[in-house]
Amino acid sequence: MTAKVLHSKADIESAREELRRRGLSAIESHAQAWMRRIGLRRGFHVGDRVKSWDVLETLRFIEAHVPKKAPILDIGAYASEIPVALHRMGYTSLHAIDLNPDLLKMPHSEHIGYRIGNFMETPYPDQSMAAITAISVIEHGFDGPRLLREMARLLQPGGYFVASFDYWPEKIDTRDVKFFDMDWLIFSREDVLAFCQSAQSHGLLPVGELSLEAKERAIACAGQNYTFGWLVLQRLSAGAAT
Repeated sequence: MTAKVLHSKADIESAREELRRRGLSAIESHAQAWMRRIGLRRGFHVGDRVKSWDVLETLRFIEAHVPKKAPILDIGAYASEIPVALHRMGYTSLHAIDLNPDLLKMPHSEHIGYRIGNFMETPYPDQSMAAITAISVIEHGFDGPRLLREMARLLQPGGYFVASFDYWPEKIDTRDVKFFDMDWLIFSREDVLAFCQSAQSHGLLPVGELSLEAKERAIACAGQNYTFGWLVLQRLSAGAAT
């Protein structure tokens, strides 16, 4: 399945438990966070508990489809658990980009290629990535054509773009809300379908079923109640029609 929806808060909790069990959770305990705030513990805050489900879905997909030595890029990577968890899983060619200069303080900088920059205009070569991940990133300042053009440029033939995003099947009006000084889009079902349709013109195709039904508004933020969606697009293989 290449598109699915977070159905309940319980799914968030069970995902975090699995991340902990596998040694992949990078979120601090309350005690660790308190010790860091008062200067008794060094470190950098990584991860967001509410994003446990989409982080786990992404890690599962990468583990099942992408070799350990393949190059992977995480976009909008500031405080993201993805590169940290992939490093713990044994992936050896990891890259991460974000405009926030504190990105360079993130863990495992000797093994992960952290880079300050705009993920819409990255410095990486054409067809240099086997997979690109984006956890709750694309809905902020959403520019579908520009994003898809850059993802298609970066991905190797057969490579994957794996993204999670704010979602509710019916349209939610967020025109008066800003995050990071950018517009905020809660994707509707029609928005997701339009994005997938636009992706095809860039040689990026969903693989499998799009399951976009929602059961529970598991997320509350900025006065809105919604859930998360998760989507995988695959770059057409070399020689395929565009």
